Amino acid sequence: MKSTFLFSLLVIFIFTSCQQPAKNEQASGNITGTWKLLTGTLIENGDTTVTDYTKDKSFIKIITPTHFAFLTHTLRKDTTDFSAGGGRCIINGNNYSELLDYCNAKEWEGHRFDFTVTLSGDTLVQTGIEKIEARHINRLNTERYIRQKE
Repeated sequence: MKSTFLFSLLVIFIFTSCQQPAKNEQASGNITGTWKLLTGTLIENGDTTVTDYTKDKSFIKIITPTHFAFLTHTLRKDTTDFSAGGGRCIINGNNYSELLDYCNAKEWEGHRFDFTVTLSGDTLVQTGIEKIEARHINRLNTERYIRQKE
């Protein structure tokens, strides 16, 4: 009788621990893919700047389990404004870190940026502090992305 009870508890434990996460609790691996930046909000020294990346700019980020890359450029024909970068990344639950190994703005290379990410459907929100002491940069960055379809 005791062994039947223990066996039943073991079966229930195994069954409940193998269930899929709820839709809003998706595994961190689901942030891999190609993302289009919709808005970026920077808060620095009490000033807030919101950039709409759906009008005059385009920005995509590609995330793999081990690396990331970003590309951005202006959509205006009368000017060239391009930047790119990438490197290694660490994905651990809702914690996402970028180790910037390559960047056209060289002073950003070699820095680690830690973010909290939330995923809701096809929307990814990434929030964290960007800090580079030598450049006197210390700001809160919140970016909202939409997943790009294949």
